[in-house]
Amino acid sequence: MRTPLLAVALAALALPGAAFAQEEGSMDHAACPATAAPLPPELASFAARVPLAAAKAADKLGKATLTVGQAADGTLVATPEVKYPLRPAKPGGSVSYGGLFGFTVTEAGTYRVALGSGAWIDVVKDGVAIESSAHGHGPDCSEVRKMVDFPLEPGSYTLQVAANGQPSLPLLVTRVP
Repeated sequence: MRTPLLAVALAALALPGAAFAQEEGSMDHAACPATAAPLPPELASFAARVPLAAAKAADKLGKATLTVGQAADGTLVATPEVKYPLRPAKPGGSVSYGGLFGFTVTEAGTYRVALGSGAWIDVVKDGVAIESSAHGHGPDCSEVRKMVDFPLEPGSYTLQVAANGQPSLPLLVTRVP
């Protein structure tokens, strides 16, 4: 009796990507209207992104600065080239992409990081990862796949992106109303 249960358990562990793919889900775009519904105001700039190359190290964040409220098409680098301030919990492998982006918060509140993929992210301040307060999927039929909220105080932050499957990533940091 234990052998079949063990086999089922091992099979389930061997296929974590399949369970993740169903949970993260790829939207059935056939069910989406030809013209997508407008995004909520805090995500509206996702439709008008600006190009921005990720930094490979924290001391190079000057040119990789996100403007809060303005979405970007982030250009990432191969994971082995990134020197993360903190090791990501899911760093990805040698064929994944990542990078660092800086941003500044001027007003305390909840800030949302919206991504066009399921990449792993960390928000870091003074060498410490900020614990997220919520996470979820983007609006149905939109380019926003993942959203993670963080309670932030005024200051400078680093957004670490890891384990992305592509060398580019739509992303946005915005204050939640």
